[in-house]
Order: sequence, then structure tokens, then C-alpha cells
Amino acid sequence: MKTVILAALLILGLAADTPSAQNDKQKDKAGATHTVVIVGTAFKPATLTVKVGDRITWKNDDPFAHTVTSEKGRFDSKEIAAGQSWTYQATRAGELPYICTLHRTMKGTLIVQ
Repeated sequence: MKTVILAALLILGLAADTPSAQNDKQKDKAGATHTVVIVGTAFKPATLTVKVGDRITWKNDDPFAHTVTSEKGRFDSKEIAAGQSWTYQATRAGELPYICTLHRTMKGTLIVQ
């Protein structure tokens, strides 16, 4: 009986290290994905709170280009064409106000916890 239990535990332990299980662990470490939609010459939502490791995708639904540029120099998408998107991964905590350098009245804030 002990041999059967030990064998079962070994098999389960080995199963936990299969490539599929390892990929799941990597996905957990990668964090969540959030989307900010650029539409009507605005970032929606204008303020987003995320965790370190999360990814944020800005999707441009306007018919013209925009940028997503951190005022503190932490990120800069360059021009995002109409219908395109850009993704940033939050690497450290902080409050990051950002703007569109092409339309300076467009402002947003990314809060990384």
C-alpha cells in the first residue's frame, strides 16, 4: 500500500513539472492584461490601477494617430496608427501620468502598485 501511494505521489510530482504546468506558472508571473481604449480623442479609462508585472494595451480606435507618452520618461509608444495598439509591461510601482504628444489635451494616469 505504501508503495502504491509513494508511486502516485511521484507521478503527481512529475506531472507538476510538465511543460504545460511550467507554461501556466510563467503566465501567472506575467500578470494580468488591461486595455485602455483611445477613442473620441480621450483615454478610456483615463486612470487605471494595475500591479507590477501587469501588461497594459492601448488600442487606438480613433481614425488618426496618437501616442502614449509618460511625463516621467518611463514609456513612449511613439505613434500608434488608427486601428493599431501598443503594449507596456509595468515593471515598478509608481504613479505615471501620460499624454498624447500629438494632442496635448489628452491625458491619462497609470497607477502601478
